[in-house]
Amino acid sequence: MRRLLPAVLLLALAPALAGCSGADDTPETGPSPSATTPPAPTPTAAVAAPRPHERACYRLDFDAAVAPTNETKPSDCGAEHTSMTYAVGTLDTVVDGHLVAVDSQRVQDQVARTCPDRLTDFLGGTPDDLHLTMLRAVWFTPTVEESDAGADWYRCDVIALASDGELAPLTGRLAGVLGRPAARSPYGMCGTAEPGDPDFNRVICSSDHSWRAIRTVDFARPAYPGEGAARAAGQQPCEDAAREQASDTLNFRWGYEWPTRKQWDAGQTYGLCWIPD
Repeated sequence: MRRLLPAVLLLALAPALAGCSGADDTPETGPSPSATTPPAPTPTAAVAAPRPHERACYRLDFDAAVAPTNETKPSDCGAEHTSMTYAVGTLDTVVDGHLVAVDSQRVQDQVARTCPDRLTDFLGGTPDDLHLTMLRAVWFTPTVEESDAGADWYRCDVIALASDGELAPLTGRLAGVLGRPAARSPYGMCGTAEPGDPDFNRVICSSDHSWRAIRTVDFARPAYPGEGAARAAGQQPCEDAAREQASDTLNFRWGYEWPTRKQWDAGQTYGLCWIPD
């Protein structure tokens, strides 16, 4: 998930007031009323948002989780929650001696690189272990006003997707969860149908499903290999992975989901092997 906070332009729209004259243009006699100008309100000074705390938990919905800023108050980690902060750092907002805005692409790209990199360190395991789960990194920075007041932090949270556009509750101890020996991750990636089927959707394995992702297929080249090469690359690895888990090595099913060009450009530079579950 890569999100960039767009710059917000506040435009003060001042309506033009046209003067109208009455039918009688003769000026009125007598004293003119004095105009009283009310005092201008004192502007409220912006307050820097406090630095977030690691291991804080939050109850967020999907839209709040993918927003660039967040002002939700922490909740009890022992109660239901959907987000946990696993890293907090300091933004680098100085380039060649000049201060750049918190919502600039330069600053937002820094956080978009750092938070996903640090998620594997927090969860344990390998990047491939993470790719077989529905756990994802999201991140937040101060608002422009909070940054102007001195806030210079970024916050990395981990969430679990229940399905497309929906978060799953986080339970238990997340630190090192993918590095601990377990038959299956509680946050594993499953499917509602065979990959390629019109009814196929990725879901967390704790919900109803019929297929499960068991292996990733990595590509050596940095550029997209093309659909034909991407499709061919996973045939043998996925068949071998499925055979290893089959009760009957002569009669088993498996599926392969190769990355499209759009998925590749979005960061999914690997394929997925699936088996019925």
